[in-house]
Amino acid sequence: MKALILIAGGSTLVYAILAVLMGVLPGIELSKTPPGPGVESLTPLAAKGRAVYVANGCSYCHTQQVRPLPEDRVFGRPTAAGDLVYQTPELLGSERNGPDLSNIGNRQPSKVWQYMHLYDPRSVQPLSIMPDFSFLFRVVAEAPPGVTPVALPPAYAPKHGVVIPTQKAVALVAYLLSLKQPPIPGYVPPAVPMPSAVPSTPAAGGAPAAAPAFDATEGAQLFSQNCAVCHQANGEGITGAFPPLKGNAAVLNDDPTQQLHVILEGLSNTNVGGTVYPGAMPPFKTVLSDSQIANIVDHERTSWGNNAKLVTPAEVATERAKLKH
Repeated sequence: MKALILIAGGSTLVYAILAVLMGVLPGIELSKTPPGPGVESLTPLAAKGRAVYVANGCSYCHTQQVRPLPEDRVFGRPTAAGDLVYQTPELLGSERNGPDLSNIGNRQPSKVWQYMHLYDPRSVQPLSIMPDFSFLFRVVAEAPPGVTPVALPPAYAPKHGVVIPTQKAVALVAYLLSLKQPPIPGYVPPAVPMPSAVPSTPAAGGAPAAAPAFDATEGAQLFSQNCAVCHQANGEGITGAFPPLKGNAAVLNDDPTQQLHVILEGLSNTNVGGTVYPGAMPPFKTVLSDSQIANIVDHERTSWGNNAKLVTPAEVATERAKLKH
């Protein structure tokens, strides 16, 4: 009997010591971590949204930890301990059935897009495998005063009435938009090789060769990856949410300055053709190279019946340089 007591007592003591060494002491030490520069606590609404995020199992498919690996650069800078001070217990996650969300508030700042994506992911990402969260919304005959209906393509909109978000949806979107990585002073991300324009070569007789045509295949691919989720593959946008590029005055203008600045710097609450679009477009100046932006612009200028003057990577570089001053 004494032997059993000794065995039970000894194993309990070992487990207690391990719990203190592996759980309690590290927890005490980590609790002393100061918030990173610019890291702020959640607003009451965003905190409620975090609870909705947890309750609906979002962390089963989305991580909130950007690793210092080349394949993670698309999600933002590597996660630092100071980023998570106000987010305990941490929702790091281990699966990426969907993209990492550490910086989604900067990558996709449009509240309109977030509502559409939650109501039916296929409305903005046709090949999405994410389940819809339409139960966080209501279909009503008419939106109450002060409530903006969720803009949806006709194929995804209800046959009758309009879609409005519930308070849970409002809180969840507030939480998602709060997930922003503030810059770390002194941190310089590793250089990523960026494709450059193909240089022109002298033609026979010493005359410069004609400027190379844009890469239509890359332009279409880049547009699909970066732009179609809002402006749609047909360039017609989504009524009340994202403006059309088909027949767009800025796209058809021989002077590409406005179009280039929008892509480089982003845009929000803009008036296009007399309609104000509340969606926010993120900047692409740190994401795409001059040649990539030129190919996207030229794709937009030559698609859906558009027929405008082409843009060169050199023109993109010129406008990018202006924005640095």
